[in-house]
Amino acid sequence: MKKYIATLLVSVAIISVTLVSATTSQSKSSDTYKQLNLFGDVFEKIRAQYVREVTDEELIEAAINGMLVSLDPHSSYLTQKDFDNMQVQTKGEYGGLGMEVTLDKGVVLVVSPIDDTPASRAGIRAGDYITKLDGEQVMGLTLTEAVTKMKGEIGTDIVITVVREGESAPLEITLTRDTISIKSVRHRLEGDVGYIRISSFTEKTESGLIDALDAIKQELGDDLKGIILDMRNNPGGLLNQSIAVSSVFLERGEIVSTRTRNDEHIQRYPARKGDAIEGKPLIVLINGGSASASEIVAGALQDHRRAVVVGTQSFGKASVQTVIPLGANGAMRLTTAYYFTPSGNSIQGEGITPDIQIEQIRFDDSKKVETRRRSENDLRGHLENPNDKAGDKETESDKSSEDKTTDKEAKDKNNGTKKDPKAPALTTAQDDYQLNYAINLLHGMAIARNVE
Repeated sequence: MKKYIATLLVSVAIISVTLVSATTSQSKSSDTYKQLNLFGDVFEKIRAQYVREVTDEELIEAAINGMLVSLDPHSSYLTQKDFDNMQVQTKGEYGGLGMEVTLDKGVVLVVSPIDDTPASRAGIRAGDYITKLDGEQVMGLTLTEAVTKMKGEIGTDIVITVVREGESAPLEITLTRDTISIKSVRHRLEGDVGYIRISSFTEKTESGLIDALDAIKQELGDDLKGIILDMRNNPGGLLNQSIAVSSVFLERGEIVSTRTRNDEHIQRYPARKGDAIEGKPLIVLINGGSASASEIVAGALQDHRRAVVVGTQSFGKASVQTVIPLGANGAMRLTTAYYFTPSGNSIQGEGITPDIQIEQIRFDDSKKVETRRRSENDLRGHLENPNDKAGDKETESDKSSEDKTTDKEAKDKNNGTKKDPKAPALTTAQDDYQLNYAINLLHGMAIARNVE
């Protein structure tokens, strides 16, 4: 009898929990349906009473995009045309002006111009705000609408109005639209140093890097002192390419990890290849225009002490966007994860702190070229750094005890950074102070390596 009563009580408890759960679920569903009914009411009133006629398609697209852009600066809706253009762009060739942009404070913010494009040739800078397109206010446009207006028939002109820090009045700049064929990797020799510039991460970046290294090694042979990897004003691109580029210089270890909300799913990406330059000195150049994929590379090489990072604080975009196709209705770009450097830290909103912080200056007047740094944290609706919520995370990298710093003097053992020491004597006549600094530093590292 007692066993029967106990069983009955347990059954009643289970039923009660089930009923409470069902009631809670029904309550949530009821609230959701109320909100959807509200949306339907607003939709019908706009169709019936708005001052001009708008199509159902326009309203639905605007509603979807509004829902996505309210989440963070990098989520958005892509029409079928936008989706097709994006796919062409990641292949390394598309039509336009040649700059990575986002929406901030209602206007277009230039994250970075792309090398050898109409934007870079016209002097567009990272941190510029575009407020008008052919005299039309950008305020009120979505990012997709603004980008669409900047695109157009090759050879046609567009006048953009730019607000730039340090300028007393807006600048009106005329750009001629062109086919943007991105050669994301370029290289040259700086004496006995190999210089490689990566301007973005497209499908061809890894192969371009390998070709550049092969050409440099073939020309210099054993005289090669090391490599300078320039990712200044690199706005990012494909995640898999940033992993591949990092792998080129690493023997082993984790490159990056991505985590969905509440750390429900953690994906780790290890190095896949051996070091292509066999441990020779490596310097990475970054600045405030270095974002996303370029920060992944800089963070991985810095955490594994494979490279010395030189320049200024990077942009601080440490979120991952997944493009989800929606059949014939285009696609949506949705932020689905944060990424973390091998040390287990997120640089969201903070950026990569260089090992040696050095501003860019002009040789003729010794004035700084860079203005106040614009970062992810300056964007409206930016995502918070997950480190701030979860506290300090333990190191999760697969570092070997054989991994050594390439320049002991360039690392501060307390916090991994060191302020700019007195710059060494310049050895080239190039008008690039940061690059000249890096060349001289690399020569010093090569000497120290030979002594060891």
